[in-house]
Amino acid sequence: MKLAVSVPQRGFTLIELLVVTAILAILAALLLPVLAIGKQKTAQLSCMNNHRQLTLAWQMYAADNQDQLLFASESLDPDKLWTAKYAWVTGTLNYDPNDPRNWDPALTIEKSPLWSYAGKNPTIWKCPADRSGVTVQGQLKPRVRSMSMNIFLGGWGGTDGNWGAPFSAYKIYRRLSELSDPGPAQTFVFLDMREDSIDMGNFATRMAGWPNAPEQYGFFDLPAFYHHRAAGFSFADGHSEIRRWRDPRTMPPLVANGFVPDLYSSANNPDVAWLQFRSTRPRTP
Repeated sequence: MKLAVSVPQRGFTLIELLVVTAILAILAALLLPVLAIGKQKTAQLSCMNNHRQLTLAWQMYAADNQDQLLFASESLDPDKLWTAKYAWVTGTLNYDPNDPRNWDPALTIEKSPLWSYAGKNPTIWKCPADRSGVTVQGQLKPRVRSMSMNIFLGGWGGTDGNWGAPFSAYKIYRRLSELSDPGPAQTFVFLDMREDSIDMGNFATRMAGWPNAPEQYGFFDLPAFYHHRAAGFSFADGHSEIRRWRDPRTMPPLVANGFVPDLYSSANNPDVAWLQFRSTRPRTP
């Protein structure tokens, strides 16, 4: 008969456990930024793809309608309410829990002339990095869009919206073929707007100071900065890009469940100059 030999069991010492824990913490610290960057890049690619699809729909509409461009917003003049039928989107976003147009695509984007051209896909009207919403009976409902259109593409029902100068001094393009200056590749169509600035379907670049008086620069509306100080844009030639902002004044702190001012100065801001160059040109005498 063989005798059983007892083998002592050895566990990890406290020092060994601490070393392993430290190694895991170091690896996590190294990997988490990489994962965050990867997630950020995925959101950027998705955003640019949404922009491309929406701009392709915009181009196809013009091709099917004798080169006519949709309005960036409808006119609110009593004699021009018919323009809502030819606006790329109607309705005004806000934080009113009693206004379902904020979260129900059937009331706004599904009525857009672009709806069928865009494959009836509601997701392409929004940047995936936009997490804004309206709280309705304790539930956060995502808003239907984060994208707006360059106001100088169609204007308010084809007009300057009765704002006069400076809008009246600049071209409001009505046909795709009119975009020879600044050119389709240099004219933005859609951009991401920040949640506390987006309202109607348009983005109004403030043209004061263009091109040689930067001390007059400022904003009417503010672009988003969802992509680490950057926003998604699409252009009339069909390409899209992510624009990184250079001036902190382009990105003031968000106003939770509210709105930033519609008008404020930002002298010598290079981001304003970038937007102005890609928005429109002065009317010819």
